[in-house]
Amino acid sequence: MSASPAPRRPPLHFSYFSLCVLLFALLTWQVAAEGPLRRADERAGRALADSRFPDRAAEFLADLGNITVAVPVLAAVLAYTAWRCRRAGTPRWWLPAVAAAVTMAAVPALVAPLKAVIDRPGPPGTDGSGGYYPSGHTATAAVAYGAAVLLVLPLLRGAYGRRELVIGCALLNVAVGFGLVRRGYHWPLDVVASWCLSAVLLGAMALVISRNSVPVGGSTRRSSSRTPSC
Repeated sequence: MSASPAPRRPPLHFSYFSLCVLLFALLTWQVAAEGPLRRADERAGRALADSRFPDRAAEFLADLGNITVAVPVLAAVLAYTAWRCRRAGTPRWWLPAVAAAVTMAAVPALVAPLKAVIDRPGPPGTDGSGGYYPSGHTATAAVAYGAAVLLVLPLLRGAYGRRELVIGCALLNVAVGFGLVRRGYHWPLDVVASWCLSAVLLGAMALVISRNSVPVGGSTRRSSSRTPSC
């Protein structure tokens, strides 16, 4: 009697997307239903807004999530990496750039309807209208800087440089979220929910561009020893 085959584990990306979507659904339910998590969130938001962290520094961090700051950074990285990949002879060199642009365009397409449906009021000091959940500034920063990192990673040689770049991007987005809450522009859960949405978008982008990667020695054009291939 032959042994039954071991059950197959779900792909890692399936678990990743499931976790992000479930966490976002939980946060959205708590915010919409005014559950205990929302009440704790608002207490934490008021406490953080009353902290002694300098206002100007918090404003600067919050401004890093503006479209006029984050999107031009992504556009510059997008143009540079597309040029590098085209110069290296990468097949479909344009695909990562297009994937990054589509991912960025998906942010308002997702965030704006959610703001209208949830219609959460802002923190004290705002105009009193709804539409603060999830945070558009947080999603803009997370997707713009995250997509830029995904485009640059294949051009870096060492694991140390890649790791430091990813850590730097994560810290930058935490700083943006902190600045938004500290200045009273958003509640903490507005920020966390946008990170969940951004993680789904960036994960989808990573899947697309990973299928376009060229194995070592698989490039149709021989690259310089000083220039990593895409």
